Amino acid sequence: MNPKRRIIPIFIPNAGCQHNCVFCDQRRITGAIAPVIEDGKLRIDNLESITAPTELAFYGGSFTAIPAAQQIMLLEAACYFLELNALNTIRISTRPDCIDEPTIDRLKKYGVATVELGAQSMCDDVLSAANRGHTSSDTVRAAKLLKDSGLMFIIHMMTGLPGDTREKSLYTAKRIAELKPDGVRVHPTIVVRGTKLFELYESGDYLEHTVECAVELCSELYAIFNDAGIPVIRFGLNPSEPLSSGEALAGAYHPAFGELVYSRVYFKKAAALLEGVPPGSSITLSVAKGHMSMMIGQHRCNIEALKKKYSLQSLKVIESNQDKGTVYIIK
Repeated sequence: MNPKRRIIPIFIPNAGCQHNCVFCDQRRITGAIAPVIEDGKLRIDNLESITAPTELAFYGGSFTAIPAAQQIMLLEAACYFLELNALNTIRISTRPDCIDEPTIDRLKKYGVATVELGAQSMCDDVLSAANRGHTSSDTVRAAKLLKDSGLMFIIHMMTGLPGDTREKSLYTAKRIAELKPDGVRVHPTIVVRGTKLFELYESGDYLEHTVECAVELCSELYAIFNDAGIPVIRFGLNPSEPLSSGEALAGAYHPAFGELVYSRVYFKKAAALLEGVPPGSSITLSVAKGHMSMMIGQHRCNIEALKKKYSLQSLKVIESNQDKGTVYIIK
């Protein structure tokens, strides 16, 4: 992965998508409008004032499914962005069935460095129920093409889709890990007003994938990807005004979802360390700098739960110079 850099998202809502996925309403999810091109350049406010390495990301639609001429128009309009800084890059998001060798050649020609693939599941029955319009074999093929081309690629997966189960999500994560992507994004399903999934939910044909269920499952997925050395770039959707204002009617939407997942991960690691600690002990745990809130949990939920579970007299958390994700008992 490249060093962490600022990302400027350019949304192309639903562009190129020929399928109506049951969960999808990009306008409500992103609150975005189409990109504006002026004088042959993408209009990006205050771009010249950004001096740090930056990535321009075409999100929100299946970029490589739109006509090639339109792809070229957008990429040519972004060329000046690459000239502003030698470390600036471009990424696009697309579907696994919209990747082939000519497409990859086009992306590389215009400076695209990273491709995000919306795989969602590696179970074909789940993909069919979600009306994705592609199969798991499409994801395997696209991943190999991207890996062989030298482009970085990130795979998106979803949990809680119609027909999905904990076991299927764990299977999907393991299959994705075998493809060795440069990163993953995990998006638990939410029910958005106006989608087919909303109709299924209202009729009782779809059971809500709750925040609590999704947090626990994602903590298990994190372990799979972490053991495989694959970074999880994000858990959950980016918070947006439409979703936070009520368009997310049910499902695993929480503006701090990722924090909840990592808090659960820390809880499990601390619990493993505390097994066998004598009741009545006073314990101090050490975590990496900036990770104390994750260990403590919202409203101190981790601390209180661990104290009760192991009958501790007290439990404190401190920060130190140690690897992120690690937890130690201070003697």
